[in-house]
Amino acid sequence: MNFLEISRTAFMTAFLLYCAAFILYVVAVTGRTWRGRDPNRHERKWGGISFTVSSLGLLSHLIYCGTRWAYSGHVPVSNMYEFMTFLSMMIMIAFTIVFLIYRKILLGMFALPLAIMIMAYAAVFPQDVQPLIPSLRSIWLYIHVTLAAAGEAFFAVGFIAGLMYLLRSVDFGAKDRSGRRQKRWVEFTLFSIIIVVGFIVSVFAFRAAGYEAIFIQNQTVIDSQVDQDSTIEDKEVYKLPPIVGPHDSKPAEIQPFLGISQPLFEAPSWMNGQNAGRKLNTVIWAILTGIVLYLLLRLMARKPLGKALSPVLRGIDPDDLDEISYRAIAIGFPIFTLGALVFAMIWAQQAWGRFWGWDPKEVWALITWLFYSAYLHLRLSRGFQGRQASWLAVLGFLVVMFTLVGVNLIIAGLHSYAGTD
Repeated sequence: MNFLEISRTAFMTAFLLYCAAFILYVVAVTGRTWRGRDPNRHERKWGGISFTVSSLGLLSHLIYCGTRWAYSGHVPVSNMYEFMTFLSMMIMIAFTIVFLIYRKILLGMFALPLAIMIMAYAAVFPQDVQPLIPSLRSIWLYIHVTLAAAGEAFFAVGFIAGLMYLLRSVDFGAKDRSGRRQKRWVEFTLFSIIIVVGFIVSVFAFRAAGYEAIFIQNQTVIDSQVDQDSTIEDKEVYKLPPIVGPHDSKPAEIQPFLGISQPLFEAPSWMNGQNAGRKLNTVIWAILTGIVLYLLLRLMARKPLGKALSPVLRGIDPDDLDEISYRAIAIGFPIFTLGALVFAMIWAQQAWGRFWGWDPKEVWALITWLFYSAYLHLRLSRGFQGRQASWLAVLGFLVVMFTLVGVNLIIAGLHSYAGTD
């Protein structure tokens, strides 16, 4: 067994241990409601078991990282599979650090699903080890990407604590206008998370079914020798049923699905970039699958998801959650500043001959930094605490996730090497 096989086994082991730890955290938290004789003892016992299992998962995750690094010869952050897997590992490290400081068992019940979801998202992408492209062959790959991921991991913990604060403090029985607005935004946040889950479910489901649709797209190129245009045919392969087809293309082979044997409509002409139609199709499927999953969960809970989750947090002090959210973001901000901006600009100067080029990923990294700068400013100088600060922590991480996921799915740029096939 070589290092690559060990890394794949360690990845799956970490994933399964995280799933088991999540179940144990649920038992630790919810069990206190029916073990009335000594609920604190029950929570401590099962919380300790849960943390041990999640720590074993983190150890296996570290083994994955080390063995894949040994096999490839570089830190495993060079494509979307490696980076998202690395990010989930950093989230678990950040969670472990915060847990050891505050000893809040309930954090695990929300942190583990986020790590699991990001690992599952990573598994959607090609997992082959590929040689680094020239612009990535630099020591700055280690410094820039690892520090950026570490900062984002602490932002994730801040998001988790902020969302828990909102679930704990929002009155889901309120009838006034402000209360209804708070409930709707909490529900929208949960729905946004479920859309990402919907993307993962739809991709894995059709991948398991072996679905494929092939389009032939005409592209115009300029022949410099004869100084005239010529047309070539480019093949584009869909792994999801084509609700939207590529612009100016014709289907070559489409497997029918629920009556879909032809695209329902064509991507607009302004989306005529590389894989633009396929990316739009993926986004549509993620939203549709997310809606179905959300409705199923609502049907099972028989109430809004926020209202269903709220009773679980009744035994925790909201001020503790507010402090955890702030401390996590305060730790992550300088790390992110160095990794995602300062060292990134130094590397950009070496790789591309400029510090800044308005690449989409660069722009959204700057937006993320400005947002968290505003969060810390409002927190420290304007007294934004409690619900206001928690909403900012939640919104900030949604910006982070769009930077990591949305930009790669929707917008092309110099960082497109991190995208899908």
